[in-house]
Amino acid sequence: MTHRTDAEAITAEILRQAGAAGSERSISPNDVARALAERAGAPEEWRRLLGPVRGAALRLAEAGRIEILRKGKPVASPAEARGVIRLRIAGGA
Repeated sequence: MTHRTDAEAITAEILRQAGAAGSERSISPNDVARALAERAGAPEEWRRLLGPVRGAALRLAEAGRIEILRKGKPVASPAEARGVIRLRIAGGA
């Protein structure tokens, strides 16, 4: 990928999408990865970004900036979130 997909770019995209969704709605990490891959000109590479997106989401959750949701509920310990997750700007319902 030629475009920046470093931690800073990933963090910015998570915050951009979560902020646009608002505190009542959540976003998928897949959508973040797809947007980054598309911007980089390699849309087929989005799955490669899922690990880094989840890592950035974990750091943001630990900093209190977003919430990690599992089955629609915030997880008690973001570091232990497994399976399908969604992300929401902190302060959601």
